[in-house]
Amino acid sequence: MALIQRLRSRVRERARRTWMKFALRGIRQNDAHGRLDRAYTVTDPWHMNATREQFRMAETNRLIQAHVGERFGRVLEIGCGEGHQSEHLARLADALTGLDVAPKAIERARVRLPSATFLAGDLLAQPWASERGRYDLVTACEVLYYMSDVPRFLRTIDELGGACLVTYFAPAARICEAPIMAMPGARQARFRHEDTEWVAAWWTGAARRG
Repeated sequence: MALIQRLRSRVRERARRTWMKFALRGIRQNDAHGRLDRAYTVTDPWHMNATREQFRMAETNRLIQAHVGERFGRVLEIGCGEGHQSEHLARLADALTGLDVAPKAIERARVRLPSATFLAGDLLAQPWASERGRYDLVTACEVLYYMSDVPRFLRTIDELGGACLVTYFAPAARICEAPIMAMPGARQARFRHEDTEWVAAWWTGAARRG
């Protein structure tokens, strides 16, 4: 029985990887929202239940508490997907709002974490996108790769958040690092799990800088 279960797991993982290669082909820095939604034709397309990703989420919470704040009233999570990281961030928030461009993911997030609010859509299309200081903390973890205009995105979350935090896969520094470190007062830290390294960066938002 154990052998059969392992074989089934391998088949599912191979199918997931094959699908993701197809669904995400040419998607980087293209604002390809429809393609991102298509990725969620399979459950957990980003393998968020893996030990590596669970470590990343827990470490992100640790960095937030160590460098940004212990507790927040209103938190906005951009790129919430199916709500895996939302479960971690909700522990730091009185009220969590998750936003993702993939409606399929949002449907699953609502089931995973009914206590949070989840919205489907592009951040820049939200009627409150320019509301200064609307949230106490804005996070955007592992999403900058898919933005065609990273500086504009960062300026938007800078306006929205009393504090902001982003994370990205370290090899993507050529895309992410310069615009992030151009944000006033931005600081960063690297963390790793086995052979995978990420960068977290945080700064005080425009509303609190005055």
